[in-house]
Amino acid sequence: MQDNFIDHITIELKSGKGGAGSAHLRREKYVPKGGPDGGDGGRGGHIIIRGNSNLWTLFHLRYTRHVNADNGQNGGKQRSTGANGADAFIEVPLGTVIRDEQGNTVLEILEDQEQAILLHGGRGGLGNWHFKSSTHQTPRHSQPGEEGSQGRFTFELKVLADVGLVGFPNAGKSTLLSVITAAKPKIGDYAFTTLTPNLGIVPYRDSRSFVMADIPGIIEGAHEGKGIGHRFLRHIERNAVLLFLVPADAEDYEKEYNILLTELKEFNSELLDKSRILAISKSDMLDSELKQELRQQLPTNVPVVFISSVAQTGLEELKDLLWKELEHQD
Repeated sequence: MQDNFIDHITIELKSGKGGAGSAHLRREKYVPKGGPDGGDGGRGGHIIIRGNSNLWTLFHLRYTRHVNADNGQNGGKQRSTGANGADAFIEVPLGTVIRDEQGNTVLEILEDQEQAILLHGGRGGLGNWHFKSSTHQTPRHSQPGEEGSQGRFTFELKVLADVGLVGFPNAGKSTLLSVITAAKPKIGDYAFTTLTPNLGIVPYRDSRSFVMADIPGIIEGAHEGKGIGHRFLRHIERNAVLLFLVPADAEDYEKEYNILLTELKEFNSELLDKSRILAISKSDMLDSELKQELRQQLPTNVPVVFISSVAQTGLEELKDLLWKELEHQD
């Protein structure tokens, strides 16, 4: 498997401790009974997650095991507030989901430069001047800083794409992506050519475009951990439209399509609520009469289009169908 596509990591995170408040008493010449003037401690640094549209995987965090924000500085005399601890920023690709140790989703980053505090730094303690009163004019105590927060968090990338390609290995997904986008996925005549998701921008009429993702091939039983498709099924959750590819040389079109549906349902039943289009790939081997005959065997509850990436036929019709479905998502 390609080592540069990392979509799942776990990191120990710790925000900074707040600085202690000062218990300083003012001592200056000609200023009798100067009183308390201890300043507040600075807050501890936050752990902040920030979206970066230039990142496509979590590869840059591959060897990151711990991230700690700085502690806040202690307060000083003359009511001087200690400096806040430096925040620790973690940049992630768009579509990143962050979960706590219980598996609960705590953050989702979907926009470029979007920032969210994952762990707040501890508050700084109050200096002794806060505790001065008419009955207690020289308090000699102050507050300690609060401890920061810590935890073990899982970062999980779900590819953001308008259209997700779903199909068995060798269904022609990579070839289709290479033809209608500028993407250059690895293509071969053996199973599991695609080992990582590939994204490409599909140009459409009037300078419009949409993003298509080639998801690694699914096999029967993928939701149970068989093959490699199960690892990438979560990427389909972000797609607005699912494009199913069944090759023209398949033994049973409807059976193959239903197996793919079953794998998605077993992984996440909500995936079946997404818009679907069925494309019969490699259709250059079929004549028009055979296509009409085969239509009788295909599902009637989903739009069907015959395409050939090699002969580049049916691709405009496919893009029209995809755009129509995408417009319905708005």
